[in-house]
Amino acid sequence: MGLMSKILGGNQSRTVEDYAELNLEDISAESAEATMQVHIAEVGSQADAIDIKDAVYDGDIVIADITRLRTNDSTVEHIIDELRQVAQEVDGDIVRKGDDQMIIAPTGIRISREKLGQQL
Repeated sequence: MGLMSKILGGNQSRTVEDYAELNLEDISAESAEATMQVHIAEVGSQADAIDIKDAVYDGDIVIADITRLRTNDSTVEHIIDELRQVAQEVDGDIVRKGDDQMIIAPTGIRISREKLGQQL
């Protein structure tokens, strides 16, 4: 099971309660304030794409579970095209990982197409 499957839970639906808050007391209080967040989203309709677009425009990274879009419906292509357009507009990046995940990054972020630890 890969990291993304663990994060997104494969075909299982996750809630906020499924994530554990880690104790950060050991980290220095002098840490810089975060300027970017990583969001996890499930895309099932056009409305979900709007929230993803807003997050990317705000400079955040989105890992989107597109499992519910596995149809050959024109809506699927429309949503994916919208997300590609957002990545292009902000000079960001977008990658589709398999049939069930997309990663959309904002300006200044490039997503590697190579897996870590893989010898090519």
